[in-house]
Amino acid sequence: MPNASSWSASSPLLLLWEDSSGTRIFLSLLYAVLAISGTLSNVMVIYLVFSFKKLQTTSNAFIVNGCAADLSVCALWMPQEAVLGLLPPNSSSLRSAEYRLLRGGLLGLGLTVSLASHLLVAFNRYVLITKLPSVYQALYQRKHTGCMIGLSWALALLPVPLLPGLWTLGSAPPDGGSRYTALLLALAVLGQTALLLHCYLGIVRRVRGSAKRVSVLNFHLLHQLPFPAAPPPPRRAQRRLSSVSVLLLCCVFLLGTQPLVWVSLLRFFLRPAPPALQAASWLLLCSLSALNPLLYTWRSEEFRRAARSVLPRTDGPAAAPRPGTA
Repeated sequence: MPNASSWSASSPLLLLWEDSSGTRIFLSLLYAVLAISGTLSNVMVIYLVFSFKKLQTTSNAFIVNGCAADLSVCALWMPQEAVLGLLPPNSSSLRSAEYRLLRGGLLGLGLTVSLASHLLVAFNRYVLITKLPSVYQALYQRKHTGCMIGLSWALALLPVPLLPGLWTLGSAPPDGGSRYTALLLALAVLGQTALLLHCYLGIVRRVRGSAKRVSVLNFHLLHQLPFPAAPPPPRRAQRRLSSVSVLLLCCVFLLGTQPLVWVSLLRFFLRPAPPALQAASWLLLCSLSALNPLLYTWRSEEFRRAARSVLPRTDGPAAAPRPGTA
C-alpha cells in the first residue's frame, strides 16, 4: 500500500500537478465536455431501450449494461476530474488517499464492466450471425443473459485490491508490485481485445462469404424491429457497408485501448513512460465511455427512429399565405 507521499505525486490518469494552469484548465474543460456528452448519450440509449419494447433484445441488453458502466465514468468520475483540475495542487482533497481510492474505484468498476460489455456484445453478434438460430436461442435465454451481465459486474470487483497500484503507476520509482500490476492490466486488456477481434473478424468473414445471412448484416433480428425496415441495398453494397462498420468499430476500440497496453508493458519490461504519455493513454481509454453509445447505435435505423420519436421536433417556417386570403 503506498504511503501518503506517493499518493500526492502526479497521477497518471490525467492531472499532472507540474503542468501550467492553462494546461490544467484545458484538460478540465475537456473532461467536462466528455462528461456531459457521455452522460447524455448513455442515458439516452438506456431510456430508448427501456421505453421501446421492440428494442429490448439480447444484444441491446449488453449495450445497456455497458452504458450503465460508462455512466460510472462519465457521470461520476469525469466531473470530479474536471473540478479537481481547477483546484490548487496543494489542495487537501488532492492529498486524501481515501478520496483517491474512491475515484479509482469508480473508474476501475466502470471501465472493467464496460470492456466486458464490449466483449459480450461482440460474442452475441458472432453467435447470431455465424451459428444456427437454435444455438443462439439456446445460449441466450433470459436467465443466461442475466447471468452474463451479473458476472461482468462480479468480475469487476476482483481488481479492487489492485487499485492503489494502478493509481501509483508512474508516480514513484518502479517496484515489484506496481510493475506486476501494470503487466496484469496490459495482459487483461490484450486478452479482451484478442477475443473481441476474433468475434468481429469472424463476422466479417462470414458476411463477405455468405449471401444467405444478408438479412442480419445490421446485427439485429429483423423480426424484432419496432418499425418497418427500409428496402435493403444491393447485397454486394450491403456486405461492403457492414464490413466497413465492423472494421471502423474495431479501429476506434483499438485506438482507445492499445496505447495504455503498450505504456503498461513499457513500464514492466523497461522503464515508466513519461507522465504525459501515461495521461494521454488513460484519457483515450476513458473517452471510450463517451463514444460507446454512438459506436453501437449510429448504424441502427430503429435507434434513430426511436430517438426522433422522443426528441422535440423543430417545425419549419410557416408557409406564406396566398394572395387574397385572410
